Amino acid sequence: MSKPLVAIVGRPNVGKSTIINGLAQKRVSIVEDLPGVTRDRIYCDAQWLDREFTLIDTGGIEFREEADQISDGIRMQAQLAIEEADVILFVTDVRVGLLDDDVTIAEILRKTGKPVVVAVNKVDTEAQEMDVYEFYALGLGDPIGISASNRVGFGDLLDKISEGFPKYEARESEDIIRTAIVGRPNVGKSTLVNSLLGYERSLVADEMGTTRDAIDSLWTHKGKKFVLVDTAGMRKKNKIDEPLEKYSVIRSIRAIDDCDVAVFVLDAKDMLTEQDKKIIGYIHEAGKGLILMVNKWDIVEKDTHTSVDFEKKIRNGLPFAPYVRILFGSGLTKQRIHKLGDLIYSVAEQQSMRISTSVLNDLLEDAKIINPPPAHAGKLAKIYYMTQVGIRPPTFVMFVNDVNLIHFSYVRYIENRLRESFSFSGTPIRIVVRSKRDGEEVC
Repeated sequence: MSKPLVAIVGRPNVGKSTIINGLAQKRVSIVEDLPGVTRDRIYCDAQWLDREFTLIDTGGIEFREEADQISDGIRMQAQLAIEEADVILFVTDVRVGLLDDDVTIAEILRKTGKPVVVAVNKVDTEAQEMDVYEFYALGLGDPIGISASNRVGFGDLLDKISEGFPKYEARESEDIIRTAIVGRPNVGKSTLVNSLLGYERSLVADEMGTTRDAIDSLWTHKGKKFVLVDTAGMRKKNKIDEPLEKYSVIRSIRAIDDCDVAVFVLDAKDMLTEQDKKIIGYIHEAGKGLILMVNKWDIVEKDTHTSVDFEKKIRNGLPFAPYVRILFGSGLTKQRIHKLGDLIYSVAEQQSMRISTSVLNDLLEDAKIINPPPAHAGKLAKIYYMTQVGIRPPTFVMFVNDVNLIHFSYVRYIENRLRESFSFSGTPIRIVVRSKRDGEEVC
């Protein structure tokens, strides 16, 4: 049984993101004293006593006379959250009082026929507690005064929200592949996610930096479950001026740290930039599975050699990640994106591959015959055996007589032999060289 959904809605800058961070007891949404910070639907699990549910943070709803692509998109995202929610938490602000937009939002919520809990935020003094009564005029039941910044009133609020929710029962963990969709701004990450899901999960606009939070979506492909994490575009540090964007980049980096497989989205109109290489380098160092999606391939003028030449240039630019899987397609036209699910699953399997010690040592003996270990200053390097000690990424320990005699080029040679025999396509490999004598090691 799926968890009940609680949509958090309201005008801009009433403290919705602070509330969801407090209710979830962790930093879920970006908090900044600017209207319009949250633009997409942000999902997060929460638990109160013996009840568990999912919170949905939404952008601030505004009603402007002039059409605006961003504010229209925010309202659409909020409307989608309202439609899928079981309970709606309507957040207002005691400091500014009851506004016309609050009344308009209340009318929209009343028409849904769903339970609505009114939270009056920023109640920090006794005098403000009296001002809460003004919000009875919304006609949505008893308003609850809270202070999200001080976490006052959360108990009463959670009691009201979770009324009627089923008691939490422990469930077995599911085998879900967590996939981060990353890249520079405006390369089509959100369009790709929306096309994979088949509906508008992330806000898409021509404005650079539309996605600011890392957004999780559950996606099922051929019976296999994935969590797609749409992230904010990552620019060079010297191009980032707003603290808000710095938070977004940090969340994107965390999404990489938490994922099993990273899909790096590259605009087909561009070649690899230094920033691209830095992001891909971070994915490599983090030991994550790596797929490079060359997006917007539909608008590239092509001949019979275009994709081959393009791939060659990409691989030449990424000598540290020769294992990367590359897919050419288009999130907008859905060209070849049906292959992405299979590719992600394949890379995740490669990340979790285990090789028995006996098979590894047969490979090692063959490798030593073809290319014997080096000697240095008259001392011969001896490699005793190798064993696998971890997965995600596949990690091996190679025991030798002296780590100082094993040059990194020989470690790369062993890695290449591993890939020739077992592929490990789409995943980095870690080989730790350890002295059997004194425990010294070098990676």
